[in-house]
Amino acid sequence: MTRMPTYFISHGGGPWPWMPDWRAMFHNLEASFVQMVKDLPEPPKAILMISGHWEDDSFAVMSSAHPPMVYDYHGFPPETFQIQYKAPGAPDLAQRAHDLIKAAGLPVRLDPKQGYDHGTFVPAYVMYPDASVPLFQISLRRGYSPAEHLALGRALAPLRDEGVLILGSGLSYHNLRLFGPGAKVPSEAFDAWLADTMAADPQDRTDRLLNWEQAPYARTCHKEEDHFVPLFAALGAAEGEPATMVYHDTGLFGGVTASSYRIG
Repeated sequence: MTRMPTYFISHGGGPWPWMPDWRAMFHNLEASFVQMVKDLPEPPKAILMISGHWEDDSFAVMSSAHPPMVYDYHGFPPETFQIQYKAPGAPDLAQRAHDLIKAAGLPVRLDPKQGYDHGTFVPAYVMYPDASVPLFQISLRRGYSPAEHLALGRALAPLRDEGVLILGSGLSYHNLRLFGPGAKVPSEAFDAWLADTMAADPQDRTDRLLNWEQAPYARTCHKEEDHFVPLFAALGAAEGEPATMVYHDTGLFGGVTASSYRIG
């Protein structure tokens, strides 16, 4: 097996691929997901998604062979609550991930009931519309400790040599109360800080990210860091390796700047 890179992806808004006007707005994001698949060293054995839309008291690992759907959004067209993404789960890999997390001394449990949230099924659908690649998730842990989520990534690192593609799925800007022109200055400033930080020497990069609240407009861009913390898991799994920006957009929703990164 060739070692897989990891990614921190901005997953866009709601069920955007099923809404023509939103899909047009996110055309650059869609292109980046398509390109990600082309850039992988080989087809993944499975995708492991750490999504900003699932959190638990421990690191919960989705273990169903056929995970259901979770429509964790509101105010969208009725048909978007009928979406089905029928990718198989990965129970064996879920158990392997559970054991790696447990060995690292982190709280962990298997969850046989959890389904795919939109932070997972949206990018997975754009990457693999035929749902051919097994897919499973690991939750965030409540409290959003950067160090703990970095440790989660470090624990999961061996999976990269076992054909598993690890994706931290969130958004580099996530303030649902500040879209439009008011988002322009804070999202640009935070995005520039993130780009500079991700390009830094790995040790410096880790230190700066652990102190991310010192970034410009940090708490304006992320009042809660549920959509930022997936970055730490992706980074921990490829900590010593260089990062590359693979997606960058400006003016989303009238003002938002957002980016995604490949690590390794």
